Amino acid sequence: MTDKFKILGKFIKDMSSETKNTETYIYVRDNISKYQLKIDINSKPLKNKMVEVNTILKFEDIDQSKHKSYFEMNFATIVKVDNDVSEKKELEKIILCDVQLKIYPDLEKSFLNMLHNSGYKGVKFEKKIDFENLYMQRFN
Repeated sequence: MTDKFKILGKFIKDMSSETKNTETYIYVRDNISKYQLKIDINSKPLKNKMVEVNTILKFEDIDQSKHKSYFEMNFATIVKVDNDVSEKKELEKIILCDVQLKIYPDLEKSFLNMLHNSGYKGVKFEKKIDFENLYMQRFN
């Protein structure tokens, strides 16, 4: 199966890493395994069958302790969709699944670099995001 889209460009649109003080850094460093990765995907139509796809990753403390750091990245991808794509469902699959599978290695590397450069060297994501499964869950 050939792709029904072409990635014209991808870039980090916004990136944020906030750790308010040393006490928070030490607490987060020791408890970062409790943080969870969350993902949000939205898109904005452009001209000439182009779409801006924004994949937003957040790495958050699920315990909501008072000592917490904040990590977020918006990874933008500019996509040109083939002219024969006309069904809304087909476009949704391209944006929510197919594009994500193509950009995920860069997305993960950029996000992990931010975490590592913020002082949290040991962080890695054991499980890869299963975009196909997430896409299918939307309709069940």
